[in-house]
Order: sequence, then C-alpha cells, then structure tokens
Amino acid sequence: MAPYGCALVSAIEVSPAKITSFNGLHYPTFSLFPSFVKPLVNCTLTSSVIYRATPITASYVYPEPIPEFAEVETQKFKEQLSKKLAKDRETFGNDFDSVVDVCSKIFGEYLHVEYGGPGTLIVEPFTNMFIALNERKLPGAPLAARTSLLWAQNYLDNDWNIWNSKGGFK
Repeated sequence: MAPYGCALVSAIEVSPAKITSFNGLHYPTFSLFPSFVKPLVNCTLTSSVIYRATPITASYVYPEPIPEFAEVETQKFKEQLSKKLAKDRETFGNDFDSVVDVCSKIFGEYLHVEYGGPGTLIVEPFTNMFIALNERKLPGAPLAARTSLLWAQNYLDNDWNIWNSKGGFK
C-alpha cells in the first residue's frame, strides 16, 4: 500500500511516474503503468485503484513445417549425432546404431509435425528420446538425449534460416 491510500501493483519495470492530469483538487493523477495496463478508476493520491491488463490482440503465427527441410535436416542430424556419440561408443556397446536410429526417428517426426523455424524449438522431443531409449533398455539414454538437444540448439535455427534464404540447401 502506497502513501495516501493509493494501491500500486508493479510486476514490471516501468519508467518514473508522470503527471498526466490534475483532478481539480490540486491532487495530480499519475500514470504509473504502461499503456496496455488500464485502471478501472483514476488513481489520485487519495483513492484506491484496481488495475487490469488489456488483452494484446496481435499475435505471431509461426510458419508451417517444411517436409523437404525436415528430411534433409533429419539426415544431417543422424550423421552428426553418430559422429558425436562415436566418441563414447563404449557407453552404447552393440546398441550404438539402435540409439542413433531412435533419436533420429523422434527428431524427424518433430521436424515434420511441429518445427516451424526459430522460436519453435521445444524440449519435448528430446525428453521423448530419453524415455524411448529407457523403455527399450538401450544404454546411454541421458548422453544421447542431451547430445541431441545440444546439436539442435546449435544448428537447427541456423539451418532453417539458411534453407529459407536460399530456397533450400545448395
């Protein structure tokens, strides 16, 4: 509770208060919140205020997945994941190829169904990799899922941008 009975709620960083008008009684009305937060009543130094957020109407629509990109990127992922995991081949033993195949299949499904470019990378497919590898009792599930996620964070959005700027990989 602020002085003089004016309730202030500040969950976001705002610029210093500005006097926007006088109410005729020599008590200034302050604007303490950004334009998308509207008071239900004017705030003077002697009144209580309830604030509500005005809904934002604009929304960004992400592009749809590109099947050709998904095919090429899945193959690239599989090749590079094999190279990265080969350094720890003893962890996977005879199941090395199965581990890479499971991770690649799940990653490919994600690219075909959900990935729509930068800003749409989610952790769910990598969690699914971990779960699937454990359910099949394949070794090295944490290492394979973590390596897959790190690869996607480092390359996927960049590859998408290159694909779309050149009309495909050349």
